[in-house]
Amino acid sequence: MGDARETSSTRGAGAGGTWPALRSDEWADTRDTLHMWTQILGKIRMAQSPMLNHWWQVPLYVTARGLSTSTFAGGPDAGLLDMELDLVEHELRVRSTTGDVSTVPLAPKSVAQFYDETLAALSRLGLDVEIWATPNEVEDPIPFAEDERHASYDAASVETFWRQLVSTHRVMSEFRSPFVGKASPAHFFWGGFDMVVTVFSGRPAPAWSGAPLHVPRSVQVEAESHESSNAGFWPGGGEEGFFYAYAYPEPDGYAQHPVSPQGAHYDPDLGEFVLPYAAVRTADDPDAALLAFYRSTYEAAADRAHWDRAALETTWPGGHHL
Repeated sequence: MGDARETSSTRGAGAGGTWPALRSDEWADTRDTLHMWTQILGKIRMAQSPMLNHWWQVPLYVTARGLSTSTFAGGPDAGLLDMELDLVEHELRVRSTTGDVSTVPLAPKSVAQFYDETLAALSRLGLDVEIWATPNEVEDPIPFAEDERHASYDAASVETFWRQLVSTHRVMSEFRSPFVGKASPAHFFWGGFDMVVTVFSGRPAPAWSGAPLHVPRSVQVEAESHESSNAGFWPGGGEEGFFYAYAYPEPDGYAQHPVSPQGAHYDPDLGEFVLPYAAVRTADDPDAALLAFYRSTYEAAADRAHWDRAALETTWPGGHHL
């Protein structure tokens, strides 16, 4: 029958349902602090990883406990390392293929303190790493070692946010499944503090020419080097965050293309389709509502830009299709 003892994980598994509510303003300070912590982890992974197209060596990934870097190169005697923010037990775990583990408690503390403790945890496992220790893609960036402003950590809100990511990951994976062309995994970009999955037409895109926020222009040029359709989730917008979708380059008629479900609309200021998180949370079938949004906005990009959909999509046994 197995072990039926209750753990902290099983006690919280049903809290708030699979699409729990979390008002943006109620955890804004914690969100901003966690954003900086994820930037530290992401920059460490980036410093220790070879370059990949679209910067796919830098994101974090949703796990059964929180967010992880996945494995990256350690020091000369460290083998491979990974770093996981356990957002259930509220602990940063740094693990080595040597079998050693180093930890940092997650609690109300400044970014500067977390930065020092994280570097010390890595050093205990044999890795002394240097990173560009200033955040990207934020207004008024403060170097990590000097950031005493961001020091909030509400554990309940952080765990609720992680549960939102878990449910979003499930739908993103379903959306991506039938796409046999080039496609990203569902991954979490610490720069914008959002999760996204991207599918590609296979054609190069015009050189990106916008104005990036506190990141070298070359970063955005590489990120948008090929024609794509993007489906994401950002927890910082609106009353409870929102889901978004955009095409690069945006084809003619994209903004006017009909999309689902009710509540989805094109935001001309953002240049994206958006769907409030609350509209999904309160739907009769939240997964189906979000999947409809991702599929219909993909169709807006693929059909308006004349993608070769017959070559890019398939139907798996069981009827999964875009």
